[in-house]
Amino acid sequence: MARRPHHHVYVIELHKDVLFEPKFRKCNPGYVEGKPCVYVGMTGLDPDVRFDKHKAGIQANTYVFKYGLRLLPDLYEGFNPMPYQEAAEREVEIGIDLRSAGFGVWQA
Repeated sequence: MARRPHHHVYVIELHKDVLFEPKFRKCNPGYVEGKPCVYVGMTGLDPDVRFDKHKAGIQANTYVFKYGLRLLPDLYEGFNPMPYQEAAEREVEIGIDLRSAGFGVWQA
């Protein structure tokens, strides 16, 4: 019996101060001033639970821990849940799409 798909992609809005991080800025040469900065991830947990863990410093991405503001469900909700491999691919696709739209994007 196959397991029910339970992986999720998620997008977290980051505070604009993340743009002062040289590594973040270097990875976003096409960033358009005024567009959001985001972290795109995937998880086997509910995105709300994963966001809380980031903010608590548990398996946290540094930028989300320091600059994470809120989840942006409009950018991912329609995809979830899905199998692991599909989530891994979708995470990359979302990052590419947002970056090409001028967003500042970080992915682990």
